[in-house]
Amino acid sequence: MAQTGTGTRDELPPVRRVIIEEHRQIEPFNDRARNLSVLNKPLWLFQRESCEGVLGSRLQEGLPAAALDDIQSDGGAPLLVHREDLFFDEPYFRAFWEQAVALGRPCQAAFYATDRAFTAYAVPLTRCFVAERDAAGKPFYRVPLWYFPNGIPHDGADAKPPEPVFIKSNYREVGYYSLPPYMSATQFEDSSRGDLTHLLPARSMLSIESWVHVYYANVLFGVFALGSRFELQADQSWLYRLRILAKAMLEQRQALSCSEVVHLGRNVHIDPSVTIQGPAWIGDNVTIEAGAVITNCIIGPGTSIGNDCQLFLSVVGEACFLPFKASLFMSVMMERSIVAQNTCLQMAVVGRNSFVGAGNTFTDFMMVPKFGGETLMAMGPNGLEPTGQVVLGGCVGHNCRIGSGMVVHPARMIESDVILFSAPGRRVIMRNITFEQSDHHKLPPDRAELHERQYPRTDELEDEIEEW
Repeated sequence: MAQTGTGTRDELPPVRRVIIEEHRQIEPFNDRARNLSVLNKPLWLFQRESCEGVLGSRLQEGLPAAALDDIQSDGGAPLLVHREDLFFDEPYFRAFWEQAVALGRPCQAAFYATDRAFTAYAVPLTRCFVAERDAAGKPFYRVPLWYFPNGIPHDGADAKPPEPVFIKSNYREVGYYSLPPYMSATQFEDSSRGDLTHLLPARSMLSIESWVHVYYANVLFGVFALGSRFELQADQSWLYRLRILAKAMLEQRQALSCSEVVHLGRNVHIDPSVTIQGPAWIGDNVTIEAGAVITNCIIGPGTSIGNDCQLFLSVVGEACFLPFKASLFMSVMMERSIVAQNTCLQMAVVGRNSFVGAGNTFTDFMMVPKFGGETLMAMGPNGLEPTGQVVLGGCVGHNCRIGSGMVVHPARMIESDVILFSAPGRRVIMRNITFEQSDHHKLPPDRAELHERQYPRTDELEDEIEEW
């Protein structure tokens, strides 16, 4: 019987989970964070499954609240609270839960500023982490994830701030690109090696308050981190290596292509000439045509990948379509989207139900650094803010249509519901594109109305209510 804290799961009382709502829309999607895809699941479902993986049937859902002070205690039952835009995986939640239960007092997740993975990726472009100092003067951040063993105390001595529980990311610095030193001079790498590296956590957590965090959650804290954990397990366990080799010999495949590391769904059609290297997850009813190369990716069900496509460290959603020779490098496609032939996405995010035409290139490298070591800027909760990255792609919102042959500069956004026609006057996207700049507004009104606005901004919805 699985153990959680003390005793078995069945012997322990139920845990009520309350989610603190966050209605702010994430640009350029104009969508709440809870609805955005993380590893091919909406964030709200990913959160629930991460909790259920530790608590099982003990987890019970309570009514959402607007703030911590609005939550009513329920007869002293254990209470779990987190914000709806907080991404955390099962290893992170397990570490928090075990320490919180052992403490037996109201507590809150936290991390020290010396944790390079969290400070590099989770802190920029956010406002939900509260900065403090411990008794020794060491700076740390509070995470909007709480545990109350007897409900929330609103009065008396127990109403003091919850005790911080420090969860380490246990990151590894992993190289993924060999480059000339002038291109790899980042804060994470050894420029003498010429390796571009990232800090990959064994326990993933961040607040999704920008499209950049969607990229981090899916790629750096998602498929890339999963690959890092697989590599570490293979290095440390000879029994696991032996199991991989046995499967590879039995199936007459290379070790990284055997079924131990490449997980296939049902009714999958894969041409014999396709190369797949794991760890990789291929969903049900997926078709992969001749010559395609898939490396360390998650492919959603019902997706079709055409001839000679190349996908590396990417997440492709349900019912997507990539015709021949499309390329994804460390990128994300949400459900029902298309990336057409000869298009290259690098460290980019494409929202749901969007089309990116043929021959487009999403660039990702700041070729001329700014003064003072400034990095690429991206939209966060407080406007344009530094990302801390010199290599970062762009983002396309939901329900967009992007014409052929365009070049998108690093960290640029195209808002949901935008249509961009291929035209001599617009081949290079150097600035963020808003819905008001969409090319369909130039069409006759009867044609322009055929493209419906599906993801309006909050201010547009407020204007509609006032007019009504």
